[in-house]
Amino acid sequence: MKSIRVCQNRTCKKQGAVQVLAAFKENPVPEVTVISSSCLGQCGNGPMVLILPEMVWYSNVRPSEVKKVIEQHLLGGCIVEQMLYRRFHSQVKS
Repeated sequence: MKSIRVCQNRTCKKQGAVQVLAAFKENPVPEVTVISSSCLGQCGNGPMVLILPEMVWYSNVRPSEVKKVIEQHLLGGCIVEQMLYRRFHSQVKS
């Protein structure tokens, strides 16, 4: 089963992570759990979203971008390349 972890630690919260988590919860996807996460260790690049089990990291996620992640990645099976966290996904060319 897939899960979405949305960091809710101090820095990500200041950057809007509460609203990002709420946007994922308002748009449920069958067989995908949405989890409020403690610090994911990438402070200053948030809000951070981690998709498991694929280990796909999205950074600077805005509530308005959540539907794009849901539609393209979770339902469509295509990574949203322009939103990837480059520190962990530097091999991907946009």
